[in-house]
Amino acid sequence: MPNAIVPIKRALLSVFDKTGMEDFAKELARLGVDLVSTGGTSKLIAGTGAAVRDISDLTGFPEMMDGRVKTLHPKVHGGLLAVRDNPTHKASMDEHAIGAIDLVVVNLYPFEATIAKNASYDETIENIDIGGPAMIRSAAKNHAYVTVVVDPNDYAQVLEAIRQQGGVPFEMRQRLAAKAYARTAAYDATISNWFARSLGYNDIPYRAFGGRLAEVMRYGENPHQWAAFYRNGEARPGVATATQLQGKSLSYNNLNDTDAAFELISEFDPAVPAVAIIKHANPCGVATGTTLADAYRKAQRCDPVSAFGGIVALNQEIDEATAVEIVKIFTEVIVAPAASEAAQKIIATKKNLRLLVTGALADPNQAGVTFKSLAGGMLVQSRDNGRLDDVELKVVTKKAPSDAEMADLKLAWKVAKHVKSNAIIYVKDGATVGIGAGQMSRLDSSRVAHRKSIDAAEAAGIEGALTQGSVVASDAFFPFPDGMLAAVDAGATALIQPGGSMNDQAVIDAADARGVAMVFTGMRHFRH
Repeated sequence: MPNAIVPIKRALLSVFDKTGMEDFAKELARLGVDLVSTGGTSKLIAGTGAAVRDISDLTGFPEMMDGRVKTLHPKVHGGLLAVRDNPTHKASMDEHAIGAIDLVVVNLYPFEATIAKNASYDETIENIDIGGPAMIRSAAKNHAYVTVVVDPNDYAQVLEAIRQQGGVPFEMRQRLAAKAYARTAAYDATISNWFARSLGYNDIPYRAFGGRLAEVMRYGENPHQWAAFYRNGEARPGVATATQLQGKSLSYNNLNDTDAAFELISEFDPAVPAVAIIKHANPCGVATGTTLADAYRKAQRCDPVSAFGGIVALNQEIDEATAVEIVKIFTEVIVAPAASEAAQKIIATKKNLRLLVTGALADPNQAGVTFKSLAGGMLVQSRDNGRLDDVELKVVTKKAPSDAEMADLKLAWKVAKHVKSNAIIYVKDGATVGIGAGQMSRLDSSRVAHRKSIDAAEAAGIEGALTQGSVVASDAFFPFPDGMLAAVDAGATALIQPGGSMNDQAVIDAADARGVAMVFTGMRHFRH
């Protein structure tokens, strides 16, 4: 059994990210550690005045092939993998003059950053690190004797252990090894997914997803669940790239809802002010307006009860007038591409209100992959980037929608894409006036949305229901006329749906009998 403390006599340092390396290497040298390094890292260390040997001095071979081959050598991996108290291993080390390496500090070529900037295929390939992961894995496997560091944030604790104890305790080596394998796993996952995406190899036999810890949550969806947020390096604007300007830390549910809100609002042209209010990952109000403040008031009117404690997403820079409106009720999070200084001052009066700015909207056309866990596995699919721009709308009823109805139908369809199925969306004059989400039948969704619109009308001092004179979107086909007829009974004059049911003709005939217009998209937007 290895000693709990293994003295650090020799360290191999080879890093792309040189953050903190100068001070770290100088202190190792001061503590009497023999330093071996590669390329630019070696030059950096030498520049500090610390004694450092080049890797070629250790291996007896020069770096070659543009640096592709420098650490893939028995004197490196033998020094990392040797079991120190194994007589056979010790004999091999003595026979081949292989010295033990006690500390390996490696971080990798910036593959994630390379793909984020849409580099060429050849440049991307060149940024796949080979020697780095090999050394990390060798050192991590042999953590009984070797300390491996892949993150500059760990330099301080390693140095402190060496100062206090002469080496790194076994428990720390274990945790550093676990972290090292997690790093190479995430790195390889990014590479394999880039290959799959680049080649259109969707059914690649193995799938892995990786990320870097961004924040540990106080708890998950419920207080008895642990949770954390990991960023995968994708440059898509949203919660992973946003800057939080104020407010308390975001919870698991906050992040989930804010992501849903921002993905929805990114569907809207930034030239037209738009606002979405989200509650429990479903929109409870979405609208366009002449100004952001106008759009916010219209969105809130759809369901003012649910808007309380919601997430507000905007597609333009938040101005002072809009900020004044938003802070009138309790709001958990505001997310937008930007916020004016005047708006920030207004929002700052609510110290717990989180304000996130993303710098840009997400591209709703962008391809990507999403996944969710199941017991024993995971489901993977392409991101739903389908839009009405990609399909030819087909009027299937005798009556065609008016231009105003068609504009509202298109807005309703955008919203339906982001509502949990079964989804029914009523829209009038550029604003949702009823949203039915997550019901077990489409008929129930039609009725729930109408019922809520009656409550919203009462709250606004309007007689009847907000759905009177509206249009309706359904995320999937109406299997029977009942759900469609319930929407018409609620006041809808036109409907948009994918079509594709065996009962399409019966639904069309029922629409014709009621004198309403119906449009088929040929595209479904289930969301579970």
